[in-house]
Order: sequence, then structure tokens, then C-alpha cells
Amino acid sequence: MTGQVVRVAGHFGELMQGRIGPDGPVALISLPCPVLELEARLRPGPGLSIHGAGQRLLTPERARRFLGTLGLSLSGQVTMRAAMPAGGGAGASTAALVALARLAGASMAPEALARAAIGSEGASDPLMFPAAERLLWASREGRVISRMPPLPSFDVIGGFYGPPRRTEARDMAFPDIADLIGPWEQAASAGRTAALAELATVSATRTMALRGPESDPIALLARQLGAAGMVIGHTGSARGLLFLPGRIPETAAPVLRESGIRGVVRFRVGGCE
Repeated sequence: MTGQVVRVAGHFGELMQGRIGPDGPVALISLPCPVLELEARLRPGPGLSIHGAGQRLLTPERARRFLGTLGLSLSGQVTMRAAMPAGGGAGASTAALVALARLAGASMAPEALARAAIGSEGASDPLMFPAAERLLWASREGRVISRMPPLPSFDVIGGFYGPPRRTEARDMAFPDIADLIGPWEQAASAGRTAALAELATVSATRTMALRGPESDPIALLARQLGAAGMVIGHTGSARGLLFLPGRIPETAAPVLRESGIRGVVRFRVGGCE
């Protein structure tokens, strides 16, 4: 097989993330991002080499160990191009593992793929699942805590602020979000976009109060641009604004760039069963 290519969409931070109870698991609801994806291309040949097109996404040694846990192997030259920065909170490292497994012919359930990803790096985004935004996901344990209603439509604009921040699997310093889960389910069931945006803002605000940075401009930008809410990479540099459909102002992108937000993207999520 020549020139086999797979693509894995990333996400744009988390609509919420934190602990379910003060001593509970770290859990999240992912915000899918169809415009940020990782492309992996396999050129058959002896051995295994991996090129990240300027990003160090995955070493051959870690790739072989990961595939071995799945009972798979792969040979050839793998070239990965990620539209999202590593450490951005957009799923680059998980996307690299998922793409590698698919190049090797993986056909197992997403739960098994998630467990292997956690074995490789200690945590995993739920990018191997369809409709990841409908999962309350225990990212250090690789399990679905509960399934959520579908999202109504959001328009999202954002980018990346500050240096990359790679996820540390042993990091448990997250706020308690147990009180937000029930209201999230209720608002999603009712299609209340504004209420969901407010809940995402509460979660982001709690994380930034605990973890910083103090100079983060995203809350001020949300007020300045009239956003319904904000979303962040709770362990990364992704920063975004949530709008009701069709409400992103024309000035939004330049205002974000002037505030130090890099790599501005714009996309729509939700709105279908």
C-alpha cells in the first residue's frame, strides 16, 4: 500500500474540566474542532521512522510500545502534520496516537484504544470516539462516566495564548465541577445554548483562578466582543469565545490577534443529533 493517509480531528480545549468531587476523578467534556486536524501519511519501507514536520509528536520507540500494547506493528516512514500546536490543549498528542493506530489497521473499540493511549502518556482526550462532546470523560482513567445530550449549535473563534503547556498525567490540581454536571445535562437537553456557554465560562474561570495565568485576556475579550461564553484548554494554551450562531462580530479575529492570541481559527459545532 502506497501513500496511505489518515486524518484525526482535534478538539479546542474543554467545555468543562475538573474533578467530580474534591477527591474524585479528573473529568472533561471535549469541544470538537473540525478545522484542527492531524494528518498522518505512511510510506512503506523497512523499520519505522516518524517525522513530525517540525513538531516532536511521537518517537519511534514510544510508537512501537504503543502499537505493541494493541497487538499491532507498523513499518515504513510516517509523516505527521498537525494543524494544532503540541501543548496547545487541542489534542495533538492523542491525535498522533490515534492516527498511528489507524495506519496500523486498528479496528478495536475506542475504549481499548483510549486505554492504550493512557498507558503510553498517562492521559487521553476522547478523540477516538464519535461525538466526543457527548461524553463526560475520565481522561486519566479512560472511561466514560456518563453520556450527555447533543449540543445545540455554537460558533467558536479562538486561538492559542502564551507558551505550550503539555498535560502532566499526575497533575490533579483541578477545581471541583460536580455541581456543574446536572445543570449541563439539563441545559443541553433543552437546547439552551446561552446557559451552556455560561457553564463553560464558570468552569474556565475556576480553572484559571486555580492555575492561572493571571494575565490571561480571554475573560476581558469575551466581554469586549459580546460573547455568550468562553472556553479554554484546561491544561493547554487554547483560548476561545462561544457565540450563538451568526453572532461573531467581524472585528473578533483582529481583536484576538491584538491581544496576543495566535493561530486564530473559527468553526461551528453542535446542532445535530
